[in-house]
Amino acid sequence: MAIFRVWISAALLSVLVFVSLSPSLAEEEKAAPAEAEPSFVLTLDHSNFSDTVAKYPFVVVEFYAPWCGHCMKLAPEYEKAASILSKSDPPVVLAKVDANEAANKELASKYEIKGYPTLKILRNGGEIIQEYNGPRQADGIIEYLKKQAGPASALIKSTEDAENLIDDKKIYIVGIFQEFSGEKFENYLKVADKLRSDYDFGHTSEAKLLPRGDPHAKLPVVRLFKPFDELVVDFEDFNVDALEHFIESASMPVVATFDKDPSNHPFLMKFFNSPNSKAMLFLNFSSENFGAFKSKLHETAEEYKEKSISFLIGDLDASQGAFQYFGLKDDQAPLIIIQENDGKKYLHPNLSPDQIAPWVKEYMNGNLKPHRKSEPTPEVNNEPVKIVVADSLQEVVLDSGKNVLLEFYAPWCGHCKKLAPILDEVAISFQNDADVIIAKMDATANDVPSEFDVQGYPTLYFSSASGKLLQYDSDRTAEDIINFVKTNRDVIKLPESPESPDSHDSAKDEL
Repeated sequence: MAIFRVWISAALLSVLVFVSLSPSLAEEEKAAPAEAEPSFVLTLDHSNFSDTVAKYPFVVVEFYAPWCGHCMKLAPEYEKAASILSKSDPPVVLAKVDANEAANKELASKYEIKGYPTLKILRNGGEIIQEYNGPRQADGIIEYLKKQAGPASALIKSTEDAENLIDDKKIYIVGIFQEFSGEKFENYLKVADKLRSDYDFGHTSEAKLLPRGDPHAKLPVVRLFKPFDELVVDFEDFNVDALEHFIESASMPVVATFDKDPSNHPFLMKFFNSPNSKAMLFLNFSSENFGAFKSKLHETAEEYKEKSISFLIGDLDASQGAFQYFGLKDDQAPLIIIQENDGKKYLHPNLSPDQIAPWVKEYMNGNLKPHRKSEPTPEVNNEPVKIVVADSLQEVVLDSGKNVLLEFYAPWCGHCKKLAPILDEVAISFQNDADVIIAKMDATANDVPSEFDVQGYPTLYFSSASGKLLQYDSDRTAEDIINFVKTNRDVIKLPESPESPDSHDSAKDEL
């Protein structure tokens, strides 16, 4: 399942597979290996990035962090590919940017870098930006990029061409035209060029050369081949937006499958990249009633195919990362959970096949109560750094009327472990100040509200007594954190006491 690492930028990916399948956030800080000389990979930064990219029609850029284990693993493969591709005609340029460097943070933000390594394809001097969705080994990188650097659509002149290009296990799109000219053909090539990093495209003048579909179809037509559902779909609208929408929607299974079969991985990527809410049914695929569950889920998915919800069926054995993230137990399966992009979740454990459709209908009608994963609220919470859980966050942090510095951490995170004694020192410095709370929450064991943008660990937020929310991104020394709290805190006024105005004024002066 290595394909599901942090280079996939889908929001929900961080919900289901991010925890168990993207350990780059869990990497301990490591020294960067010495770079081999000479290097065929261009080293870019904020000062030379734009000028360098503008020189080339096709550049691949790796955004990396020196401490990232996956980046270290990719480095020799990327270098080997760069040395070979530099000799191709035309040359294919490979480059890299240290996105962890403070001076390059703005550049990483511009290209929406959420994890490492992330590779981007930049075309036409950087005017077109596409995701790199290819292999991570040198031979695969070379093959993928040679194809990406070539024509967006391959000409199919024979049945042999079609057999070599159209794979029963992947999406393939073919435009069938009477002649390769005119607005419709040009629109097809525009879409092919825009989506080429995600799909393979071809074009032909003879439908009979293709393995499936109507050999006498009215031309022009776009034919999409896929390894699921109806296997082949034709589309006759050559408006660019309509054609792009057709390809994106038709290439997604009505129900995606989450198991250990690598051939399902590309469709899972599309599932998680979709902006829709995600309905996920988890059960043991070897159970005797698996067929009934699959059938009922498919019927339900067909009913809502045009709605903003996507469906997945997941094997219990392959879904332990999801169960860990959601705080679920195996004995709750079969279960269905719906995840929205704002973080809300809805859960139905131990359901039967006949309960799927009614429950989804209740969700679509807005009648379900969200499910929240939370550790138990601690009965004793007397350490300097207070423990916050999902069930107590609103009360302790957002509605407390106090100034709260909250750390979101992961138990395995090396940087969090280094920060722990520093936060203890900060908390002790404020131990006589009842208006300030230093707290922490295990973000792997508790749901993080949408108010907090937690992309990595540790992430620190400050909530002032008046409700002002700030993310802390300065140096992680006790002195800097203490100064930040003092600078941004609100002074809490004591209630007026008519019986003793003098003492009240004195108290305010002390504050």
